[in-house]
Amino acid sequence: MKKIVWRDYLGITIGVIITAIGMNMFLIPNKIAAGGVSGLATVLYYLLGWPVGVIMLAFNIPLFIIGIRIMGARYGINTLFGAGVLAVAIDATAPFTPVLTSDLLLSSLYGGVVCGIGMGLVFRSKGNTAGTALAAVILNKLLGIRIGQAMMAADFFVIIFAGVAFRSAELALYALIAMYVTGQIIDLVQEGPSSSKAFFVMSNQPAKVADAILIELDRGVTLFQAKGCYTGESREMLLCVVSTSEVTQLKELIYEIDSKAFVIVTSAHEVLGEGFTEVKRLGS
Repeated sequence: MKKIVWRDYLGITIGVIITAIGMNMFLIPNKIAAGGVSGLATVLYYLLGWPVGVIMLAFNIPLFIIGIRIMGARYGINTLFGAGVLAVAIDATAPFTPVLTSDLLLSSLYGGVVCGIGMGLVFRSKGNTAGTALAAVILNKLLGIRIGQAMMAADFFVIIFAGVAFRSAELALYALIAMYVTGQIIDLVQEGPSSSKAFFVMSNQPAKVADAILIELDRGVTLFQAKGCYTGESREMLLCVVSTSEVTQLKELIYEIDSKAFVIVTSAHEVLGEGFTEVKRLGS
């Protein structure tokens, strides 16, 4: 258990350092305030001259205290660690981090990628960096506002505030790009690339389709009982997960048996189990 805890804190530390470098290398020097407390701190840094990390701590401490009272002490330990290390890392790495470009588009894209990688590592390590994410959790508990809606509202407020403060609609638009890219990269780091596809199949010949998949593709199939709302008829639905290289083969296999089959193909992230990613025991 101790090994797992230390691994998590190491992951959080590496993640926040990467995030801090991304902000100092691309976002902060180009006035791109991509939402959150870090974005607000970027704006105030240019308006007041205060260090970004100090401003972030000033906003996060009261949020953290409220969060501890609402969510409990256990919830706040990793959040406090992540927020504290990020604030220190931003100010500590600023003098040594080169600014690679002054192009706003490149800064938004690469800043979003680097910060997304860092934050993805933080979340994968069961950490958090407080900010608007913690504020959203607090609003959800107190007022019942959905977490996603609260975060989106807070981030958009910061971006609009930055656009007004810097008197530049362009900077606000670039901040939106950076925020979007960061979110996509966070998801990619947490879930991994989509290397598998899930097939949901409604067929008049489910047994034949299932047998063909088992024999010809050597893939497992799960059978569900489903009911069509329009017809009211009970039918059987098949679920099968395959690698991307097997997608075309499975489509052809299904439609050779039933040309009128209804098929849904969707991305499956982080498929665990026999035939895919090995499931590792905790602490291994």
